[in-house]
Amino acid sequence: MTTSSVTAAAQQRTPRMTVAVIMGGVSSEHDVSLASGGGIADAAESLGHQVIRLVIGRDGSWTTNGTPGLDAALAALRASDVAVPAMHGEGGEDGTIQGFLELLGVKYVGSGVSASALSLDKHATKAVLATHGIPVAPGIALRGEALTQAGSDAEDAAVQLKEAGVAYPVFVKPASGGSSFGVSRVTETAGLSAAIAEAAALDPQVLVEQEMIGREIDLSVIELPDGSIEVGPALEIHSDPNQPFFNAEAKYSSAATEFIIPAPIDPELAERLRSTAIAVFRTMGCRGLARVDFFVLENGEPVVNELNTFPGFTPASQYPRMWAATGLSYADVVNVLLATAVADRA
Repeated sequence: MTTSSVTAAAQQRTPRMTVAVIMGGVSSEHDVSLASGGGIADAAESLGHQVIRLVIGRDGSWTTNGTPGLDAALAALRASDVAVPAMHGEGGEDGTIQGFLELLGVKYVGSGVSASALSLDKHATKAVLATHGIPVAPGIALRGEALTQAGSDAEDAAVQLKEAGVAYPVFVKPASGGSSFGVSRVTETAGLSAAIAEAAALDPQVLVEQEMIGREIDLSVIELPDGSIEVGPALEIHSDPNQPFFNAEAKYSSAATEFIIPAPIDPELAERLRSTAIAVFRTMGCRGLARVDFFVLENGEPVVNELNTFPGFTPASQYPRMWAATGLSYADVVNVLLATAVADRA
């Protein structure tokens, strides 16, 4: 299979449907979700579909094409042929909205309940991948009493890191967050307490991982209507050198961050990354789409950093940009995702 199969699928336009695009949500990625959902809704309209825009407020309230209330949302979803949960983080990418749609009997784009829930938990994801022999960054998870103690006593966290063989610098992050919100780079024990507290404010589980020195490479995975899986060209991130790491500002605001597509990598590494991305997708039980983020270490070994079951989907986001490098438009990618959702769950 080659990316030409994705192009062929994109050229097969789906019949006119009613498409419900769900966006917003209660997570810290509310605004990113609005941008992703707005782009997808515009693309679906350009493909000739009738689009219903459902916005979930930061307080959990629903608005359907400007009409407030859950009753209007339920009626709209039941009248839809397919839904796009263009949601990131808690309440959207964690299986919650997917379970809601399944209870309503609505077909939808992307991974199901279990894969979504498992994949959003970074610690659980890495535990599963490591069990299947897929390399991941070493680290520890803090939750409950361990999180409280580590947050108040940095020495306790430092002991746990040492026992796990994790050396500084480390990254402290919410276990189920995205867009680098609540993420800190820590170079010594003195900075651990504040970093843990910042991450814990967003998530009751915190991950502390060893910094991986190497190239940051992302791959886009897409499932086609026939069930086959394809991977787009690799993207390399050259983050804003004025930022401490690829943080939210470097991702969304900085003009100094560069995305190189295709990444300049040799064919052997390209194939290894491609096959690993597919292995991650299948191991986690993903469907529809995903973005797999890697570190390629100085010795050439790839290590999985994160898995995103519904990655950022603005026209400027990495996922659609990777497919754009193959000649596919943003609307082409949306068309494939809609066709796969309808075919996959028919």
